[in-house]
Amino acid sequence: MAVMDPRVARILDANLNRAREALRVMEDYARFALDDRAGSESVKRLRHALADCAGTLPADALLTARDTPGDVGTRITTESERRRADARAVCTAAAKRLPEALRTLEEYAKTQDPQLAGRFEALRYRAYELEARLLLGADRTARFARVNLYVLITASLCRGDWLATAKQAIDGGAGCLQLREKDLPDRQLLERAKRLVELCRSRNVLCIVNDRPDIALLSDADGVHVGQDDLTVSDARRIVGADRLVGISTHDPAQFRAALETQSDYIAVGPMYPSPTKPQEHVPGPALLEEAVAGTERPVVAVGGITPPRVPELIAAGGRCICVCSAVLEAPDVARAARALADPFERIPAR
Repeated sequence: MAVMDPRVARILDANLNRAREALRVMEDYARFALDDRAGSESVKRLRHALADCAGTLPADALLTARDTPGDVGTRITTESERRRADARAVCTAAAKRLPEALRTLEEYAKTQDPQLAGRFEALRYRAYELEARLLLGADRTARFARVNLYVLITASLCRGDWLATAKQAIDGGAGCLQLREKDLPDRQLLERAKRLVELCRSRNVLCIVNDRPDIALLSDADGVHVGQDDLTVSDARRIVGADRLVGISTHDPAQFRAALETQSDYIAVGPMYPSPTKPQEHVPGPALLEEAVAGTERPVVAVGGITPPRVPELIAAGGRCICVCSAVLEAPDVARAARALADPFERIPAR
């Protein structure tokens, strides 16, 4: 790295401090105002990424260049800076400062290290996504964090009418339903999604569409779920927007770690056990769930082959949300089957 101009060092130091401060304000809003574990984790990851970038700069040069008493900007204030309507306004102001600081870091880093400038640029784009995520999507994210039973709705697996089955699953305690239909024509899929969304909204239950962010958006669903071979989380987010949920499936530790680097709202892991609905050669089991829960604050959804007798093992592994299909849809009494899966979670301390 080239010898640093003290003027550049002073600019970099000031904007690193601005960015750090903005991230702390945003993290506190996510953590304490929203109780948003996923949002808090996203801010924290961006904060650590900023620290990694800062670590490549000569710390002594930055500190030497710092001149707070001589900073003419400290005496320039406006009345609006001293007033904030509420906590959301505080977070909004911080979220606006963050990309401004990162843009300054990006531009002045070009005088020292083009690669570092590129890293600051990448952080700036993440900051834009984070702002939208915290300020628009917090309600759905907080609601999903309270879901214990997540049921996949596939008409071919239902004993009776698919919509009646969905109603019974909600009666049994399902907090989120996912429409999973791989073979329906688009027009029919959209119509079915709209009907499920209408049901879920009337019962204050979340509704997710599998694979298809376009259908999720057109039906006004709460989000979309993607797999390893579907659109990326980033591409799905571009379609559904920041205010809807995007979940992703993972099947091994490497896929889970990769999912942590995305802006997903929740991460599904599995299969926990052999599953006729989603057969796989490798069954990672509860060990993957335990590793995932320990590795993230985001909601982790255990999926695959789950039946009532297996729920205690998953709870012992740290699981707080399970996703099922045939265990509910194929049951003679759908509501009772759902209740048998949901009840054990009501006997553990609230998160």
